[in-house]
Amino acid sequence: MITTRMREGVAMERLVDVAVIGAGTAGINALAEIRKVTEDVVLINSGPLGTTCARVGCMPSKIMIQVGDDYHRRQVLGEEGIERADRLGIDVAQSMGHVRALRDSFVDAIIDDIIEPLGDRFIEGRAEFVEPTVLRVGGLTLHAGSVVIATGSRPVIPPRWADLGGHLLTTDTIFEQENLPAHMAVIGLGAIGLELGQALQRTGLAVTGVDQLEHLGGLQDPEVNRTAVEIFRKEMPLFLGADADIQKVDRGLRVTAGEREFFADKVLLSIGRAPNTDGLHLERLGVELDRHGVPEHDRHTMQVGHLPVFIAGDVADDRPILHEVAHEGTVAGYNAVHDPMVGFKRKTPLVICFSDPNICRAGAAWNEVKDADPAIGAAHFRGGREKIMLRSHGMIRIYAERKTGRLLGTEMVAPDGEHLAHLMAWSIQQNLTAFDLLAMPFYHPTVEETLKAALGDLIDAIDNDQSALPGYEPLGPP
Repeated sequence: MITTRMREGVAMERLVDVAVIGAGTAGINALAEIRKVTEDVVLINSGPLGTTCARVGCMPSKIMIQVGDDYHRRQVLGEEGIERADRLGIDVAQSMGHVRALRDSFVDAIIDDIIEPLGDRFIEGRAEFVEPTVLRVGGLTLHAGSVVIATGSRPVIPPRWADLGGHLLTTDTIFEQENLPAHMAVIGLGAIGLELGQALQRTGLAVTGVDQLEHLGGLQDPEVNRTAVEIFRKEMPLFLGADADIQKVDRGLRVTAGEREFFADKVLLSIGRAPNTDGLHLERLGVELDRHGVPEHDRHTMQVGHLPVFIAGDVADDRPILHEVAHEGTVAGYNAVHDPMVGFKRKTPLVICFSDPNICRAGAAWNEVKDADPAIGAAHFRGGREKIMLRSHGMIRIYAERKTGRLLGTEMVAPDGEHLAHLMAWSIQQNLTAFDLLAMPFYHPTVEETLKAALGDLIDAIDNDQSALPGYEPLGPP
């Protein structure tokens, strides 16, 4: 039972089993696990409610992508005999209103279903550590048996661009725009920047993308990346391999990247996120902090040092993806209320950029396996189903152990690649081989047939002749 000590009629101290700092995805998952054991828990949050995913991440971005893809589809309707597609137009202001309306429905569901029922177990305010299990939130001091830190992250804005004001947008602000200008620059072409840049382009804006790297969407495989760059350059100008600089001018913004220069009305900055550690006074935990202020912790138990303190989600600065964040929150919540603690195996890495075509990675990335001389299988997406969809573009490369054929990882730029990436992640996690996958059924016509082609190419590079007819399982002697 939550105990509150009163001083002059005002709650000044509170004793709880567990305090969770942060009401995002990690904090909510931790809370759910904790409540299986005790209701003596408080959830502390400062700033807007609603998870990063629902409010400024996964959900509003996918709504914007859907709008852009729907409008972009008009360009191929004529090939299918669908007339008057050239008469279609788009009201960007109305589209942005649609994005916010759907976004708000996701956020409201979280508040209504999770936050509101907590009553006084929800505390609004900024928490700071006094000592490892003592927190201060305004005038309230909390004494907790254990603490979960799940304070999330925020977009990185270099100090040199802080004075750009309303000309500079991030994922925290772009969805709040009532309208969007004619020309946008997108700086940072990782998954988020590439997704939104393409969505904006397909919504009818002129978009120019800039990245200091030569790679798009987190790709490491040079062959897959080369294909991706060729594909996306057909939709919008890309300036790769040079740092960007932004200056205010009469025409709006002058953006330079190396020797190249262009003008834009506004810029969407997507160069990463920083963990929200400031103000927590994590130095009072007495453990070493990294350069971002994140305390040393065990990735399998989520425990900070040897303390009854746990960290999870974007603030842990490890795998800032929703299903990974949910995993960390659940593990942190479990170990916050169990003794002895349990370390849990991490899931196979799975990363998806919802561009069109999707950019995906499952298992080990190219840079993690290239020095081990893996067997490699490759295929291009030129098959029947891709042609039918008028989306015949992309490439997949699969890596496996050369001696055994055990699957290690894959990178791809692929139509509907999100589904292929899941299949590959599941197979890698089960330690399956290329031979195992080829023994599975592949329906026709499907995009999965290109995966089959890549697997067929892969077994030719494997030093293990398991069968005279790979992909076919013999019954044995008659």
